[in-house]
Amino acid sequence: MKMTPLLLASSLLMTMPLMAADYDVDPAHTTVQFKVGHLGFSELVGRFNTFSGTFSMDDANPAAAKASFEVDAASVDSNHEARDKHLRSPDFLDVKQYPKMSFVSSAYEGSKEKGVLKGALTLHGVTKDVAFDLVKIGEGKDPWGGYRSGFNATTTIKRSDFGVNYMLPGIPDEMSINLFVEGVRK
Repeated sequence: MKMTPLLLASSLLMTMPLMAADYDVDPAHTTVQFKVGHLGFSELVGRFNTFSGTFSMDDANPAAAKASFEVDAASVDSNHEARDKHLRSPDFLDVKQYPKMSFVSSAYEGSKEKGVLKGALTLHGVTKDVAFDLVKIGEGKDPWGGYRSGFNATTTIKRSDFGVNYMLPGIPDEMSINLFVEGVRK
């Protein structure tokens, strides 16, 4: 059997490992959410409405996964205008002094389906290492000719570690951060 250059090239491509896929976070299909207790009576759930991010995944080498996020702190939305104004104040986020929050990953441990994404979270001008528990939701072609991938990620932090001490312990120190992410492959 004679191998043509085109046949040879296509068979080499089929045997090569898949390369990492890079994604831009789709803000219309992503939620950045937080949950914190309130005076021992209830839990408050809020979100941030303005953010951007990227992530990269390599099914053949999950340890190469990486992600970065930037959040506009002033976009905090707890469904109550007066509370949101207070959350933007120096008592909490101090958005005039610290307008952005960010996360940059440093390592991933796990499979392509679930694992732990470690990295540096910067909040209120303080950077600390955190670990997000990550679960892949799915991936595939979308109706518009693109390719999408989505996952959920969750972590718990102590706000005092980031210099946000207002009304401790009435408002508990621990709070969860939940990301529901959908990305569009570049």
